[in-house]
Amino acid sequence: MPELPEAEVAARQLRARVMGSTVRNCWIGRPDIVREGLASLEWYRGTKIAGVERRGKSVILAFAGATQTRFLAAELGMTGLLLFQGAHTKHPQHTHCILQLEGADEPEIRYWNPRRFGRLSFLDQTGLDRYTSRRFGYDPLTITRGQFVQMLGSTRRRLKPLLMHQQLIAGIGNIYANEILFRAGLHPDQPADRVGGTAATRLYEMMGEVLREAILMGGSSVRDYFAPDGTEGRYKQKHLVYGKAGERCPNGCEASIKRSIGERSSFYCPVCQRLKSRRRA
Repeated sequence: MPELPEAEVAARQLRARVMGSTVRNCWIGRPDIVREGLASLEWYRGTKIAGVERRGKSVILAFAGATQTRFLAAELGMTGLLLFQGAHTKHPQHTHCILQLEGADEPEIRYWNPRRFGRLSFLDQTGLDRYTSRRFGYDPLTITRGQFVQMLGSTRRRLKPLLMHQQLIAGIGNIYANEILFRAGLHPDQPADRVGGTAATRLYEMMGEVLREAILMGGSSVRDYFAPDGTEGRYKQKHLVYGKAGERCPNGCEASIKRSIGERSSFYCPVCQRLKSRRRA
């Protein structure tokens, strides 16, 4: 947390409110939050924000200077947020970077990250290309059905770890992997190469459906997540299995949602999401 929908909501709000503004100053509270490019901070002063996009769970801001464009890649990690000045947090001491702006609807963009699993990278075009090629696989919202089915058939990875493997398909984390698999009726531990035909198509369709619905509802406010303007995401109200161990299956099958403890907890219905052993033809 945050995952793709929360990063997309952040990118859209930033795009709507700070595009074209000028960077007056860039303050870094602790240098270890910067993965790359700390020495280049002075270059960003006086540049204009020329673009905002999401890649995986990261938000990329583009800054246009006199002769080149450089970038800021903000990794949200498990607890990172991009916030406007008016969005209050419980622990302001965890604000590690502030971009002060002129000519924008919002005077500041703040990077808040208490656990610091995410980092900031200040990059030129070559650095950005290297950064994105190393970190991000297919985007779940733009991958084609053919590409997705081919990816499933090429690996014996279990479905849930596959969906969360950022170098293969970037942006899905634990919350949405559980929700996608439940809607698709597939067990989290099902080997990917044993999923084909209508099941693979159903998984592909549910992936897009869940993620797009979550974006429209502002993401899921679990723990400390807020959008840049301080609003909470409402998709938590739509969660069917995540965090619901012991509750009745929402499909009405009379089973209870189970939780398996691994690297990340899986939530699933043992009846609606049976683990199938038969290989596809």
